[in-house]
Amino acid sequence: MSDELTTEQREIVAAVRDFVDRDVIPVASELEHADEYPTALVETMREMGLFGATIPEEYGGLGLGVDTYALIVLELSRGWPTLSGVMNGSFMAATMIRLHGTDEQRSRILPKLASMELRAAFSMTEPHAGSDVQAIRTVATRDGDDYVISGQKMWVTNGWRAGIVMLLAKTDPSAVPAHTGMTGFIVEKEPETSPPGLQIPMPGLPKLGYKGVESTELVFDGFRTPASSVLGGEEGVGKGFKYFMSGIEMGRVNVAARGAGVARAALDDAISYAREREAFGKPIARHQAVQLMIAKMATRAEAARLLTIQAARKKASGERADLEAGMAKYFATEAAQENALDCMRIHGGYGYSLEYRPERYYRDAPLLLIGEGSNEIQQLIIARRLLERAEA
Repeated sequence: MSDELTTEQREIVAAVRDFVDRDVIPVASELEHADEYPTALVETMREMGLFGATIPEEYGGLGLGVDTYALIVLELSRGWPTLSGVMNGSFMAATMIRLHGTDEQRSRILPKLASMELRAAFSMTEPHAGSDVQAIRTVATRDGDDYVISGQKMWVTNGWRAGIVMLLAKTDPSAVPAHTGMTGFIVEKEPETSPPGLQIPMPGLPKLGYKGVESTELVFDGFRTPASSVLGGEEGVGKGFKYFMSGIEMGRVNVAARGAGVARAALDDAISYAREREAFGKPIARHQAVQLMIAKMATRAEAARLLTIQAARKKASGERADLEAGMAKYFATEAAQENALDCMRIHGGYGYSLEYRPERYYRDAPLLLIGEGSNEIQQLIIARRLLERAEA
């Protein structure tokens, strides 16, 4: 892995890997089973500067590329995908504000995201609108110097603890096509509160996996936010769909890295257990059937890592990367799901036990198939982009 990395990247990856091996893996299953927010681990991540990884140095961040960030996420997810989920909201918010925000929004908010004074959430999905983003119904109506927001959002990671929420709403519900009437907002609120006009039901939505971080509803009913909170200022009105799609593309690199991390964790556990467990007088690692499974798991994990790095590097270069991000997200998350199941099979009965990690991988992986655009949507994106290139 280190051959294609810079010295700086190798050092950063090594530091994150040491943190994961030392502090995360020993406690992840206990925290996950308790659905407990990993306060101490998040504080260490803050001290390491990980929340400001891609934020430029002039705003207090580390100024790293998306490719390095993907390697960080992969290592964190090898220990516990929840940690990269906690960080992803801030990553997407910082990226969107850096690329599309006003000078005032960048200078005021980015330093707070870099220091983790503010945590962020990304809010686009609604009860009736997931992949079909243009079908959202949340409306923001101009009223003097404010916008008044009404509508319901779902599956908002960090929704309760966040100090800002990147929100997509319709400012012109009659616009045709619908996406031209959408606007992005940087909604500011006090963490762990439901301010006037915004209800955040807690505890959050119950989930199969991805525990330890809340996924919430946001119910807006006459919530007022200043017009200055429009992402990009007045020029950003009507451009929210474009801005949020750029954020989702970055998010897909994150989810791909999470998948690659889970695939690697499942492989490592499978190899370790296969070397220790004996059957018919020898370690099961010496049985051909188990070796065939390990070979497939290793190939998936390595291919997932390489596709993720390719997509991250393309995105870091400033080029259009929807094809590469779609491929990476699709393959890496499927690899995570398949490796989780194979890891469980190699562990046999112990793979079904809460005392071992395979059951956690098996519950965490399915979300990755759905998050940041389902894998069915990714396949459509991949095919359409390839056809566009062929026609060009």
